[in-house]
Amino acid sequence: MSRDLPDGIAVRALRGAALEAALDDVARLRIAVFRDWPYLYDGSLEYEREYLQTYRDSADALLVGAFFGDVLVGASTSTPMEDHAEAFAAPFAGRGVALEHILYGAESVLLPEYRGKGIGHRFFDLREDHARALGRSHVAFCSVMRPEDHPLRPATYRTNDAFWQGRGYAPLAGVVAEFSWKDVGEEGETVKPLQFWMRKV
Repeated sequence: MSRDLPDGIAVRALRGAALEAALDDVARLRIAVFRDWPYLYDGSLEYEREYLQTYRDSADALLVGAFFGDVLVGASTSTPMEDHAEAFAAPFAGRGVALEHILYGAESVLLPEYRGKGIGHRFFDLREDHARALGRSHVAFCSVMRPEDHPLRPATYRTNDAFWQGRGYAPLAGVVAEFSWKDVGEEGETVKPLQFWMRKV
């Protein structure tokens, strides 16, 4: 599913030392991109470095990086599901697909000015290639669930549902994880529900 990217933009699959070298830049991207709706994440580098340790610890972790020149402008991360947070794996208990068959796509973040250029599709292409290379039968990810009447919801906001469905993903009924982070403007962390999506690859 190859797509031409604009001049100056390269998307590369990084593992091992190359992945580790890029993690501080991934942290900065996550803080910037997830500050916006619907995540509203009030992040810090200290929190990020602890969270991103998963990718240092997992031998089969993947970072797909989007670069404009030498600058990381987008990133998509993946690990085997059993290597990620227990809070993300637990909802799959009894769902008929063993964790060892699932690649978990933890996040895709891309600076706004680089969206709509085919980079998101390339993220998914390389993530799904990685799943197949590891012998995984499914790719899953999750998205935060926010109330329709949330006061910070932008009037012009459009979900990514159509994009994900176009890639062959569907929400898994009842498969919802919970994870905590600090929202912008709040004093401390609160628990958020996250809906899982999955497809067979």
